[in-house]
Amino acid sequence: MAKMRAVQVARPNGPLEATERDIPTPGRGAVRIKVEACGVCHSDALVVGGQLPGLEYPRIPGHEVAGVIDAVGPGVSGWKVGQRVGVGWNGGYDGSCEHCRRGDFFACENSATTGITVDGGYAEYTIAAESALARIPAELSAVEAGPLLCAGITTYNALRNCGLRGGDLVAIHGLGGLGHLAVQYAAKMGFRTVAVARGADKEALARKLGATEYIDSTAVDPAKELQRRGGARAIFETITSGKAMSAMIGGLAVNGTLLVIGASGEPIEVPPLALIMGRSAVRGWASGTSIDSEDTLAFSVLTGVRSMNELFPLERAREAYERMLSGAARFRVVLEIAKR
Repeated sequence: MAKMRAVQVARPNGPLEATERDIPTPGRGAVRIKVEACGVCHSDALVVGGQLPGLEYPRIPGHEVAGVIDAVGPGVSGWKVGQRVGVGWNGGYDGSCEHCRRGDFFACENSATTGITVDGGYAEYTIAAESALARIPAELSAVEAGPLLCAGITTYNALRNCGLRGGDLVAIHGLGGLGHLAVQYAAKMGFRTVAVARGADKEALARKLGATEYIDSTAVDPAKELQRRGGARAIFETITSGKAMSAMIGGLAVNGTLLVIGASGEPIEVPPLALIMGRSAVRGWASGTSIDSEDTLAFSVLTGVRSMNELFPLERAREAYERMLSGAARFRVVLEIAKR
């Protein structure tokens, strides 16, 4: 049987290791994708570190998959060999559980999670459910599309579903892998975009990405600075520090929302009085489903939003993962697996 190169995690807390696997065959309702690029995301640490219960190993990580369909399983309609497609965090949904019946497909009780509960994109080929597929526009390369299928959809989808209006003051807390995209999307959507990050050296980049204002959180109290501007209708937390998120609550305007999209196990401390007096809210947002990914890619093409990426070949996946974990990457790390 034909073989493919892949990088897997053989056990919880085990290293990323190169391996050779049989090229998989798609079953009913699924397709096989020849992977061209796959982003390396901080959430990959969930499978590498064994941080979720019930995970099965060995597992191939990677949930920012961009490539081309090269085989179609039985029962698949609307997809064909040669189509450029992407797969994100949501690896498909059944369409029949209670959450799906109510339209909350992201919360499907029987959903797959790409690179977590099913094999992902750190490989030359991967299998994906039909419901997980997003069409990639011709204007985007696989390397450009990959990070938009996780960091992109998470920030774009959260912004467009937060009840904001054009001209509203929106603060983006953090200027990393999520934040540098959130600033771009917020600016392109017509919001008064304030970037909040550590250090004066990040201001030039923030303004280049579209921020109208910049707050250096090491020099001033960012919550007070936001209140001085009238308060933020929404503060998007792209960082992973619960303590730093907590310090931003005071920057919300009346009826404002602290929207958490940076995954962290650290608690957020919120004084009840702060929520009551301002009628404020703290809310989380998951990424989205395949049609949300398509919307994200289309909007990115329309407005010129792009991720800033560092590229690594598949054989350097462990190095790429460590680079991502270090926080030194500017700003997303992408495995370039096959060039068109």
